[in-house]
Amino acid sequence: MDSKKQNGVSCCKDMDFYERVRQVCLKIPCGKAASYGQIALLCGKPTYARQVGYALRTGKAGEGIPAHRIVSADGVLSGAQSFAAPDLQKRMLEKEGVVVRLTDKGWRVDLKEYGWKHTEAEAREFYLMFRA
Repeated sequence: MDSKKQNGVSCCKDMDFYERVRQVCLKIPCGKAASYGQIALLCGKPTYARQVGYALRTGKAGEGIPAHRIVSADGVLSGAQSFAAPDLQKRMLEKEGVVVRLTDKGWRVDLKEYGWKHTEAEAREFYLMFRA
């Protein structure tokens, strides 16, 4: 397997999907949220949104990931099924300044206001890291 270092990270086109999820999630800035689909897209696997959730929920993507910043495509929090307490994700986002509102679907972040708008340079960095 051909690999090299990029930003101190060993990378190659066969990089484990869970490691890709880890690398992308670690780039989400404090006070922002991203969707599972956005993470999957940046990992080079645009149809893998559910696998992103699985990687985060089971810990396969590693520790120290700001998983509280990942929400559904419409901004709804994953809540109790993924966190130790039903409102932990909400509290963690609010601590970072993200406004979380109760809707008929549950607690929700307005992704237009608080969504991570990754740059073209960030997308290119991931592309190069994961295809190298």
